Amino acid sequence: MNLGDEHGYGNDSGRSDRVGGSGQTRTRLPEGGGSDVYGGARRPVRTSRSLITVVGVVVLLIAAIAFANRGGGETGPVDEAKRGAGAEPTSATGVKPVAGKNGTIPSGFARDEQGAQSAAANYLVALGSDGMYDTDRRHEIVDTVYAPEVAAARQGDLDKVYADEKFLTGIGLKADGAAPDGQTFISRFSPVGSKVEKIESGTATVSVWYSALFGLAGEGSKNPVTESWYTNTFDLKWVGDDWMVTDFTQKDGPVPVGRDQAASSAEEMAGAVEQFGGFTYAR
Repeated sequence: MNLGDEHGYGNDSGRSDRVGGSGQTRTRLPEGGGSDVYGGARRPVRTSRSLITVVGVVVLLIAAIAFANRGGGETGPVDEAKRGAGAEPTSATGVKPVAGKNGTIPSGFARDEQGAQSAAANYLVALGSDGMYDTDRRHEIVDTVYAPEVAAARQGDLDKVYADEKFLTGIGLKADGAAPDGQTFISRFSPVGSKVEKIESGTATVSVWYSALFGLAGEGSKNPVTESWYTNTFDLKWVGDDWMVTDFTQKDGPVPVGRDQAASSAEEMAGAVEQFGGFTYAR
């Protein structure tokens, strides 16, 4: 989200917008011009400027609350003119996620830049999930996100990888891909941002930057859950009525500087992943 520019404020002594003008106290003489400046009845101090200021603040506050709570109306693309020409290419559009699903994976993305980015982000989440370590779920994911002409080949390649006992035991899992007793296997990709590298009539290339949580949470884990950062670049093709993956590449980073935070316990990490569900990602 792009934050607007914050304007600094100068010395209060130079401001002219304070209630009552300069902010100095004025002594009003009583009517009639008598000599006793303390004896007569005083005219009430005019409060019109104060009232206007208060009313203006209230109106702005009500408008801000109404804008923040607005929703459920338009579902189409955001009017670019309303967004303003200064919007950054990575800023969110505010358009709602797709409503359709193919199994557990969102589907029915728009045939435009936003739809391609949303498809790539959601497919990334599916391809990085722990479901890839279960044969039936992996086949479902691959058939859903890959274009038909490449799905069969990808299925065979991935089966070889995920069925490799050496690979599975190397990351701490059992030979069948299950987590050891008393431990929770965690594999979750969380997109941070996306961008269109190229888009044509029926193809698109989209890069997605994300953080990955991977490892085993539980007492005695030899592969504790760690965080990594990558960027995947997807080649997408419009097939039927949706975007589908034909290929992708992965590279490291960008990687942020780590903060000085204490790591959570294995129990807390396992509980968090089990309790907090994932998202449907949109632009």
